[in-house]
Amino acid sequence: MKIDVRHFDEVIVVDLNGRLVAGDGADILGEVVSALLEEHWTKILLNFEKVTTIDSTGAGELVASLKAAKSAEASLKLLRPRERVAKSLQIGQLLPLFEIFADESDAVKSF
Repeated sequence: MKIDVRHFDEVIVVDLNGRLVAGDGADILGEVVSALLEEHWTKILLNFEKVTTIDSTGAGELVASLKAAKSAEASLKLLRPRERVAKSLQIGQLLPLFEIFADESDAVKSF
């Protein structure tokens, strides 16, 4: 999993690229979100456009990141999850937990 972080004013965009699975990307996601929360970023957008696969560990880390954000009074939203990833989140009944956007500028404006 490769992760790039960029920002638009007060919104941090985390570009994820690869597989969000045990032993590959799940731990990295949690570390990045924790670091951003420690730096007091409160508007986090996870760009899932290039995430090819998510497993139960990755989904668990995503939910843990959402809980950590809420505890820090921060917002965490998703951008462009691929159909396969969205389907995995839907099967796990996790899709309703997240605000999901297809357009980056709409997502940034939503904060």
